[in-house]
Formats: sequence, C-alpha cells, structure tokens
Amino acid sequence: MSKELKDLAKQLKETNKKVQLIYAFNGSGKTRLSRAFKDFLAADMEPGGVDNQSELSKKNVLYYNAFTEDLFYWDNDLLNDEARVLKVHPNAFTDWVFKEQGQDRNVVSHFQRYTNPKLTPHFNEEYISEDSEGKQKIVPAFTEVTFSFERGNNESEPNIKISKGEESNFVWSVFYSLLEQVIDVLNVVEESDRETDKFNQLKYVFIDDPVSSLDENHLMQLAVDLASLIKKSTSSIKFIVSTHDTTFYNFLHNELKSKACYLLERLEDNTVSLVEKNGDSNTSFFYHLDLKRQLESAIEQGNVQRYHFTFLRNLYEKTSSFLGYPRWSALLPGDSEENKEAYLNRIIQFSSHDTLANAQPLHLKPEEKQIVKFLLKHLVDNYSYWQEVEEYA
Repeated sequence: MSKELKDLAKQLKETNKKVQLIYAFNGSGKTRLSRAFKDFLAADMEPGGVDNQSELSKKNVLYYNAFTEDLFYWDNDLLNDEARVLKVHPNAFTDWVFKEQGQDRNVVSHFQRYTNPKLTPHFNEEYISEDSEGKQKIVPAFTEVTFSFERGNNESEPNIKISKGEESNFVWSVFYSLLEQVIDVLNVVEESDRETDKFNQLKYVFIDDPVSSLDENHLMQLAVDLASLIKKSTSSIKFIVSTHDTTFYNFLHNELKSKACYLLERLEDNTVSLVEKNGDSNTSFFYHLDLKRQLESAIEQGNVQRYHFTFLRNLYEKTSSFLGYPRWSALLPGDSEENKEAYLNRIIQFSSHDTLANAQPLHLKPEEKQIVKFLLKHLVDNYSYWQEVEEYA
C-alpha cells in the first residue's frame, strides 16, 4: 500500500524493534525518508527543543545521511593551489567529538581502516589569521583538516586533496566515533552516573547508506564494526539502517537480532511503499525476486517504463554473479556474440545514467517494451527460476 513519507516515518517510530533494516534501490527515497523521520520526531521534543537543533542535548534522533557531509566543505586555495583544507561548519556534532571528547585519534584510526593506513588527516590548533581586509580573526581548533600521504622512506606528501569517496569515509569516521561514545554513555543505566547528560533524550539512530563509496573489503569492515556496535548497545535506543547494497544488508540481517526488515519502493505516482520482508525473502539473494516481481507486474499492466531496463540489467547481473558467469551478457539470448551484443547495447542504452542517455525520450515504443518482456522470459525460462504457472503467453 502506497503512503506518504510522513506515514512511513510514523510506521518506523511505532515499530517496537531494536533494529529496522531497509533495503531500497537508489532513487527510491532513502534519504528523504531519513529527513522525514527526523522531522516527524521533532514534534516529540520538549518546548524550545525544536528551535535549537544544533544542540546535542536537544536531539531525540542522531542521523547520518548525505546531508551530514554538508558540515564539511573544501577551501581549495585556487590562487596558489597549495593549501587544500577541508573546513568544518560550526556545529555541535563535531564540537563534541573533537573538543569535548578528544576523539581525533579515533577518527584517524577509523578513517585509515576504511581507506589507506598511509592516508592521514591532520586537525588544526587554534590560530589567528587575517581576512582579505587585513582584520584578524581567531580560527578555532578542529575546524580545519588537511591530509597527507606517506610515500615511504619517511617521505610525506602534504596538503593533498582526497577523493569524494575518501571524504565520505572521513565524515562517516567522525559519525562512527560519536556513535561509539553515545552507546557507551547510554549503556550506563542510571542517568546520574553517566559522564554526560547530552544524550538522555536520544531515542533513535538513523543511518542512511554509509557504504556508497567503499570497496567490498572496506564495506565488510564497516558492516562488522556497525553490527558489533549495535549489539554492544544495551539501552533502549533503536537503530534504523537503510542501504542499497545487498552485501551490507545481508550481513546486518544475519548478525542482528530483534529486527524488522523492509523493502522501500517508489511507485509510479511518486508515493512510496515500505514492504515488510520475512523469512527467505531476506536471504542473500532475496532482492532479485523483488526485481523479477516488479518487472512481471509492469509487463502484466502494460506499464513498462525506461527504468525497467535498469531493473532488467540488475536482474541479469545478479543472476550471472550467482551462477558464476564472468559477464552478465553471457546470459543474453542469441547463438552468436553479435546477436548477444545487439541486446546488450539495447539494455545499456536505456539503463545508462549518462547525460546523453537521459536526454532520450522517457516513453518507450511498443517494440522496446516487448524487449523487456522477451528478455525477462528468456532469463526465467533458461536459468532455473521457479515458476508456479506459465506466466507468459
């Protein structure tokens, strides 16, 4: 059943589970859902709390999503191209991690574990600088970050600009260090015995897709770390984790107890649906069946859209990976590479995310819709998909 995001936020809030796992394809609305959840919980704040969301003590939800990265921005020194600095907007989040708790070394350790041991962040101490008008101003400590790379032979390349993926990993490392502290503090049962009262109102942690920039090895490291941290939590705090990555989802599903599992879908009318997943639909290959189901539904209703070529490609990719084929195109119909290449090019044409492809008409011609139906039938008929009835006339 389709719902508005605020309805899904209410559903998540009212679910009495320690962990809620959400699987969703990119573009389904994961980040918008995390924002809607935060806004929905704002209504529960005590008077005066909503107006000052920058204070950690006023928060009832701690959340990580793409907007968390907006706390950081680059000063690229366009004039001299020498001092590349990642600057930090003033916020209670990083102030508590660095200034109050002195977590800078832990952040460095986490960051290097997810990226490269030779890549090192360096945090500034407080200093005085001059602006363009010659006026002096104080630059607070831990508001600027530079990066160096160890080249060997005790040589270090300073002031490098890290990649966007490495920057995302750095932001996650800061958040993860905060989350470690939050769990340790809240695990103390008596509020009067806790080292700080800043998290006493915290009820939820919402983590939206922390894996988008990780390779598979570092992805598993993050999954292991996060699962261990959640299991370590003994307080009443609840965790909501959304992801588009099946490996990450399945690891957390297998590791964590007392959980609810969902598939988030964006529907044709731009509403969303949160479908609870139970039993075998949560196993390591579960979501290929959801792809298959959505394709079959679109074909049956005569509503095949361009994005269904992306679903079809994903289904071929996951099926070929599961069966051990080196390339998903090997599963395409045709008695020659030339014939397979024709179907391959057609799928790539409609599933590509590049600018030229997106400039093409959104509506498909009848013969293009027929390609989706034909290629799905070929995959189901030839690669051991279970069929209850004859589904294609």
